[in-house]
Amino acid sequence: MVRQPAVAGQFYSDEPKRLRGELQRMVPVGAAKRRVTGIVAPHAGYVYSGNVAGAIYGIVELPRTVVILGPNHHGFGAAAALYPDGEWLTPLGSVPIDAKLADLVREHAPVVESDTSAHRFEHSLEVQVPFLKYCREDVKIVPLCLGFGDYERCRLLGEGLAWAIREFGEDVLIVASSDMTHYESADAARTKDEQAIAEVLALNPEGLLSVCGQKNITMCGVIPATVMLVAAKALGATKAELVRYATSGDVTGDNRQVVAYAAIAVY
Repeated sequence: MVRQPAVAGQFYSDEPKRLRGELQRMVPVGAAKRRVTGIVAPHAGYVYSGNVAGAIYGIVELPRTVVILGPNHHGFGAAAALYPDGEWLTPLGSVPIDAKLADLVREHAPVVESDTSAHRFEHSLEVQVPFLKYCREDVKIVPLCLGFGDYERCRLLGEGLAWAIREFGEDVLIVASSDMTHYESADAARTKDEQAIAEVLALNPEGLLSVCGQKNITMCGVIPATVMLVAAKALGATKAELVRYATSGDVTGDNRQVVAYAAIAVY
């Protein structure tokens, strides 16, 4: 199966040379690389969130295989939809699915279903792939589009993902694709987001999901981030670090209604 890009030319350039130039400007050169278990990275248009995503990708020692967890914005397909095999096309070339790890995820996480329909129009996973391809030419991915909201399934999927990665036997990065607060003032967004980010930094997945619900924090990828934290802790992660935080207002100059973005490393 071949997935065609859904948002090339909208969220990022569909011209290979221009896209490579944009990524070159967004991903810092010469930063010390580190091995990390998971990251939170934003998924808005590159003009708004690309520098935040680039900040995290610039410090990560990228393994060959990356699991991408993204929220389902459109409501199509299975609640935990795995793109099982084939390749995803990008303006920089194709990126294959790591079928071995995908099979292990299905085996160890029964909440997961093979389903391509959830991925057809979804941007939250797609916008991560050019960064991955730019940073490592031979990268492979395991994309999971998540449309449920309860902690129990987060726990089951996170623990199953950790079991699959252990059996896989190679380094794997888990990317939780998420923006932060949507359409509030920059000050209000920061106040809310600090509470959510504090739970990520404390490696508290249940606390993250809880505070977003209680405080009405519109972190669209809270479920992917929660799953990532469960898996990362099971794989031995003990620390997390906020790499960068910004809002769309930093680009537009309008801080009345912003979307906020965070880049966080878990290791």
